[in-house]
Amino acid sequence: MTILLGCIADDFTGATDLASMLVQSGMRTVQLIGVPDEPVDIGGADAIVVALKSRTIPAEDAIHQSLEALSWLQGEGAKQILFKYCSTFDSTDKGNIGPVTEALLQALGADFTIACPAFPENGRTVYQGHLFVGDRLLSESSMRHHPLTPMTDSDLVAVLGHQSEGKVGLLPFDVVSQGPEAIRDAIDELRASGARQAIADAVADEHLIALGHAASDLPLLTGGSGIAMGLPDNFRAAGLVTATQRADQLPRVNGLSVILAGSCSSATRAQIEEFPGPSHKIDVYALCRGEDEIGRALRFADAMLGEEPILISASASPDDVARVQERFGREHAGATVEDALASIALGLRERGVYRFVLAGGETSGAIVSAFGIRGLHIGRAIDPGVPWTASLGDQPLALALKSGNFGGVDFFTKAFQCLDNLEVEAG
Repeated sequence: MTILLGCIADDFTGATDLASMLVQSGMRTVQLIGVPDEPVDIGGADAIVVALKSRTIPAEDAIHQSLEALSWLQGEGAKQILFKYCSTFDSTDKGNIGPVTEALLQALGADFTIACPAFPENGRTVYQGHLFVGDRLLSESSMRHHPLTPMTDSDLVAVLGHQSEGKVGLLPFDVVSQGPEAIRDAIDELRASGARQAIADAVADEHLIALGHAASDLPLLTGGSGIAMGLPDNFRAAGLVTATQRADQLPRVNGLSVILAGSCSSATRAQIEEFPGPSHKIDVYALCRGEDEIGRALRFADAMLGEEPILISASASPDDVARVQERFGREHAGATVEDALASIALGLRERGVYRFVLAGGETSGAIVSAFGIRGLHIGRAIDPGVPWTASLGDQPLALALKSGNFGGVDFFTKAFQCLDNLEVEAG
């Protein structure tokens, strides 16, 4: 069986966000961790999401990984490709969104694509090419302090143009709001003007659905998970997707419960403050200095693990992050924290922890890789863009991979309540 939609995501939490969107829209979806190096049983999946860890690596490496994923998805028969990145468009200074998109276009023999990171349900909207987070421009949001990918320009046409060799245009609100036919006409005009990419405005779900419908013939789409909203309708209209049983059921996973938070976003820091259970904060400065913060965290777990979830975090304020990065370097500090949280996660699994909430894309990627997980079943959403998942294999882990900026303030408590309810339903 061949798949319909092949997706390439630049981090693990974003991949899960997209997979959840597709499942909710009626497409049977499997998320794979990296490009498979041996045969994988994808069952009767309509869509495959290949999760990479390419957002903050050098652009050349991101291109290489993305083209490998594209080749694998083409081998599985994918009829359309979606390159998924964060709804806050964050990337390194030199990319990686523009370079990866242009490499995918070239490999597909395509001449045009849409770029739209909007996700209105989570407060991400694009108007006149400018990205808003809630009611604030991206450049005025907490993303301007992101420790790895600070975003200081809200003009996505300019940002993408800086990263790309080809011309970048705009599909403005007054076009998108008219629906698919107007969007297709505007795409033809953009093509004729020499544009190879266009930022698309979207301030409501109906705009994302219209963009998806208009893009049925494009070999490549790029954006946040919201751009996928209209795609299942295209496959249904072509008779390729039919109504199926609920696709969000997961196997029961018994074991202890832990939250591991590495994100320094304002949303995750608020969630940490709100969490009512036992918590432990890793001293990142001490960790980078070589002190045994991993041992301290595991000793805390030994003392506190029980029926209720516990929290271990390496999250810090922008000032504290800046102090650590100034002393030890941005890349070294980030890698040290990721490696430490992965080591802690492995130690927790040895202690009988099989239910994890992981906060932060880099954190999730490091831990999932350390676990050697090859793929995930996608379950019900806890909050928009964050579902529970279960790893493939005989001894599954329950994993919620949360982008740092996602989820309500009570997300950590709500997550395990949701999982308990799912297990009751599963019997």
